[in-house]
Amino acid sequence: MSRVLLPFELAMKDVAEGDRFLAAFHAGERWAIEDAYKEHARRVIAAARRLVGPVDAETIAHDVFYRLLSRSDMRRSFQGGNLAAWLTQVAVRAAVDDLRKRRREKGLEETASFEPVTQVDDEIEAKMMIDRFREEVLAKEDAALFEVRFINRIAQRDAAVLLGIPRSTLVYQEQRIREQLERFVVES
Repeated sequence: MSRVLLPFELAMKDVAEGDRFLAAFHAGERWAIEDAYKEHARRVIAAARRLVGPVDAETIAHDVFYRLLSRSDMRRSFQGGNLAAWLTQVAVRAAVDDLRKRRREKGLEETASFEPVTQVDDEIEAKMMIDRFREEVLAKEDAALFEVRFINRIAQRDAAVLLGIPRSTLVYQEQRIREQLERFVVES
């Protein structure tokens, strides 16, 4: 028959088990990584979700645990303590890195697709054509949408919120304006 452990004995047992887990974690033993995943994956996903949304959060969480499996330097950077807090911090950093990467890629895409006007005359002519389009073709009720989407290039969702209209309405009106603008440019 086993005896009941005293509180300090339970604490010592927890320390010994914690040391055993930490050693196994650092060694990359599958059971330790699996235990960490089972216990903390939901928390890691939730931390990333706040920054990047649900789909990307799962990708980031899986990447975090993959790196734990494959990179001993990452495992060794955890020195004990609150594993949940450490994993959450790793996930948040990964999510921030993902956001930065997307911003850079978006900036590169915009830069690559942007052809600067090299002649001042072309720029002036384009502005004059837009002004003529506004005066001669564009309905007054479409002026705000034209400004927001075509001139300021605000994303559809944001533009719909800004204008206080459903996105489906915005898409329909935008298409109508685009067709009018194309006809105007071709005929001019």
